[in-house]
Amino acid sequence: MSPGTGAALRLLAASVDAKAVAEIGTGCGVSGIHLLHGMRPDGVLTTVDQEPEHQQSARQAFREAGFAGNRARFIPGPALDVLPRLADSGYDLVFCDGDRQEYQDYLAESLRLLRPGGLVAFEGVFANGRTVDSGPQPTEVLRLRELVRTVRESQELVSSLLPVGDGLLCAVKR
Repeated sequence: MSPGTGAALRLLAASVDAKAVAEIGTGCGVSGIHLLHGMRPDGVLTTVDQEPEHQQSARQAFREAGFAGNRARFIPGPALDVLPRLADSGYDLVFCDGDRQEYQDYLAESLRLLRPGGLVAFEGVFANGRTVDSGPQPTEVLRLRELVRTVRESQELVSSLLPVGDGLLCAVKR
């Protein structure tokens, strides 16, 4: 994750006064640390990843960054299996950095999970510049283009594509 993307995540979490954040794709914990820094001091990050070693690395990174153990909840498993079990309208922000082929499905789940005024963000939508390249593209890029179009045309969302890192697509739920 680029420093610019991390700074944007901190800002976004702070701007919605996030107390409950869902993260799809724990990775090594870098994005989670940025989100936790932007969240309220009593906020809880729920992070989903199907790789247990990712969650273990993130747990250690959060601890080393000074966050108490009760600030993060780790749920192992494929995102599309876990997300339906999370509470409707229970989240202020949903950050998606998982399987880009599943981003459209993450959007549908995010809209259910978010409270009105909540924010969803998708990392990596530029796909290293391939999203705007007019040449033939792999399915992942076509799905990202579809996501951008869906978010842009939605009457339920107010969106912006931030040119940080590999592109951060953000949208506020009306």
